Amino acid sequence: MTATAHLDWDRRRRIGISEAIWGEHKTAEQIAAILESFYNRGEPALVTRVDAAKAAAVAALLPGHALQWHDQARCLSSVPIALEAIDAAAPVTILSGGTSDLPVAKEAQLALAFQGIAASLMVDVGVAGLHRLLERLPLLRSAQVLIACAGMEGALPTVLAGLVPQPVIGVPVSVGYGVSTGGRAALDGMLASCAPGLTVVNIDNGYGAAMAALRILSSSVERVVADRSEK
Repeated sequence: MTATAHLDWDRRRRIGISEAIWGEHKTAEQIAAILESFYNRGEPALVTRVDAAKAAAVAALLPGHALQWHDQARCLSSVPIALEAIDAAAPVTILSGGTSDLPVAKEAQLALAFQGIAASLMVDVGVAGLHRLLERLPLLRSAQVLIACAGMEGALPTVLAGLVPQPVIGVPVSVGYGVSTGGRAALDGMLASCAPGLTVVNIDNGYGAAMAALRILSSSVERVVADRSEK
């Protein structure tokens, strides 16, 4: 198999984020060829938006590779990634408005784990039952960055950003009735938020939210190191 993609092997050194593979609109053969290129260079790989059938087809094309398909996150990795028993004191906490938002939240959690960053997951804290969020606010204090995934009207990130001081990254999810379908209502609501400093990524873009969190964490670490070196 020959990969036709022009891969960005310098990305990790340049910006601290390794390249991920968008799998939804690639064939199994294209994904397998790209994974083989990663393998030949000794680089781990993460493929996003892969369903069960395509994951099985890729695995059949690469019988010598220990691929792992993550069903909830809809991702395929070339190395094992464990998400169990994440410490509540992880630097990132990912919140979902409901269980329907879980695939996007899981994609964000997996993408961070692939980059070596632990993220805890807080599920079903949507603002339709605001008490569920309020009673868990103390658990959020140790997190440095929060990622909030929400469909319907997408109010969770706005409410959260008005209650806590940490950076909040909103992820609109394509879940909901009528005008909410497709996630546009949630996206527009988050973009129109009155909560100052709320960051918003595109619809269902759990991976993008994870990389935004990684950039925030990386800049914080670099600033601390620089401050210490100046003293």
